[in-house]
Amino acid sequence: MAIKKIGLIPKLIIGILLGIFLGYVTMTLSNKGFKDFEIIMKIIVTLANFFSLFLKFVIPLMILAFITKGISDLTQGAGKLLGFTTLVSYISTLIAGTIAYIVAINLFPHFISNNAFTNLNDNSNFIQPLFYIDLKPIFDVTSAVVLAFLLGLSISTMRGKEIGNTTYDFFTEFSIIITKVLNKVIIPLLPFYILSTFANLTYSGEAFSILSVLWKVFLTVIILHILYLIAIFIFAGITSNKNPITLLKNQIPGYLTAIGTQSSAATIPVNLTCAEKNNTSKEIREFVIPLCANIHLAGSMITITSCVTSVLLMNNMDINIGMIVSFILTLAVVMIASPGAPGGAIMSAVPFLSMVGIDPDGAIAGLLITLYITQDSFGTACNVSGDNAIAIIVDNFYKKYINKN
Repeated sequence: MAIKKIGLIPKLIIGILLGIFLGYVTMTLSNKGFKDFEIIMKIIVTLANFFSLFLKFVIPLMILAFITKGISDLTQGAGKLLGFTTLVSYISTLIAGTIAYIVAINLFPHFISNNAFTNLNDNSNFIQPLFYIDLKPIFDVTSAVVLAFLLGLSISTMRGKEIGNTTYDFFTEFSIIITKVLNKVIIPLLPFYILSTFANLTYSGEAFSILSVLWKVFLTVIILHILYLIAIFIFAGITSNKNPITLLKNQIPGYLTAIGTQSSAATIPVNLTCAEKNNTSKEIREFVIPLCANIHLAGSMITITSCVTSVLLMNNMDINIGMIVSFILTLAVVMIASPGAPGGAIMSAVPFLSMVGIDPDGAIAGLLITLYITQDSFGTACNVSGDNAIAIIVDNFYKKYINKN
């Protein structure tokens, strides 16, 4: 019972520390000729490999469930409001990711050496699994995205007109099932996966150098989150003639709740209260806050973009703004509805790491997942806090151009 009460972040930290210890002991004994001890590492790496295969099997299903459900829900609201809210959310997410890249590419090289972690690309430096199993996804990620858009758009336009609610209800329950799999299987096993990753990194001799960099990236990401929130609330305050400082102060309960729950969806009730304190119209806050909890991912985008840039720099890999922007444009779509589960954003992003030259199955991807998950609560808090700023912007648009009376 005590273990269950430990939060995800402490479990991840414990996993990192245990992984470093196990990797160091294995490396030390191996160097002294005690090769038999490596069997423990091989068993752990084999089990972690099974987890990785299962994760790759689930991800296309998660994308299909979440995106289909997210788009299907877009029938809830007037056309102009829906279009404007979606546009503002998407632009906010793109701007956040682009700024994160610009900051990262100019700041990170000051404490990341281009040739410091090239061993991560060499599998011969790592303990290999005892054996592999051939578990393939039902369909690939691209097929999942296309099918999800096809189904989601069809359901959203036809539901209540040409068809009933059967298909909509199916994907509603399907998304609940996938969320249950994430919460009961994927997320609880992540600390073990992280343990295996850092055990192998330590065995290869890279772990301590990586940790010396990660805390600086972590600090930069949190600062970017805060600066983003200040900027978007200033913009919201200017457009609505409201005091940005008051708006930010009203958002504190929602921000802290998101840090604790690590879920945009779970923070919706508190966020609605924050919106009420900001004097956002009832009809607008009840429409925008739940919608943006699924489609507005500025905080997650800042984190992922910063983390991706850092690991690319760590491994002296090619990186340019065109490649990153394409990556950001894609993630802003495929991560729809993923914030409903802790770590959902990075799980949706993993298959698309190949767009920036990262092997979704390699050690670098494992490192990226680790870096993201350890601060996921702050990214979620940034997401939901930004939702209220968008609600203020949409409310102003509603009063000026739709409900002029």
